[in-house]
Amino acid sequence: MKPTTNSAKRGKNQRSKSAQSGEIRIIGGQWRGRKLKVHDKEGLRPTTDRLKETVFNWLMTHTRDALVLDCFAGAGSLGFEAASRHAKQVYCIEKDKTAASQLTSNVKLLGAQQQITVLQGDFFTQQQILNFQFDLIFIDPPFNKGFMDKVVPYLIDHKLIATGALVYIEQETTSDFDLTTNAWSEQFEQIKNKSAGQVSATLYRFIGNDA
Repeated sequence: MKPTTNSAKRGKNQRSKSAQSGEIRIIGGQWRGRKLKVHDKEGLRPTTDRLKETVFNWLMTHTRDALVLDCFAGAGSLGFEAASRHAKQVYCIEKDKTAASQLTSNVKLLGAQQQITVLQGDFFTQQQILNFQFDLIFIDPPFNKGFMDKVVPYLIDHKLIATGALVYIEQETTSDFDLTTNAWSEQFEQIKNKSAGQVSATLYRFIGNDA
């Protein structure tokens, strides 16, 4: 769901139909059916409606009142969906200025300024201004850029993941990144996993450092 800079995924084949038409659709919650404009830039890859439906079925009992972080927001497909399903607060980080501006416009369109905060800038810079722990984290960075190995330890080191929090990771199916088989294996447990085309979607629970 990202543009081609630090918030983009390359490849026309990975674009959803909604992205090609310059919009995303909220599929559930208080804004169900609302369509939002997208910064229509080459390489934009919002999470498809079909995959998003699967993911939010996984999260059905976890979005309400949650403190949510969308690390690479792009079109805002995941962050806005969580807000529609009554997340308490959603922080969307997006590096591309035009995409971030579109996110801000969509927040105003929904009248959600008190619920959704858009932070324009690099993920690793913007995170420094956040000093609380999140209940739900979406990590959907540009494909084939090696971000996973950097983002997860950053979140852990800066204590941004609440114990028991859910972490959703969307990555290319060719990636071998797995939180349950690396240096942080004792801190995470895998809950759900699904592959669709070139995309792999996995949901983990953060057990914590004392597990």
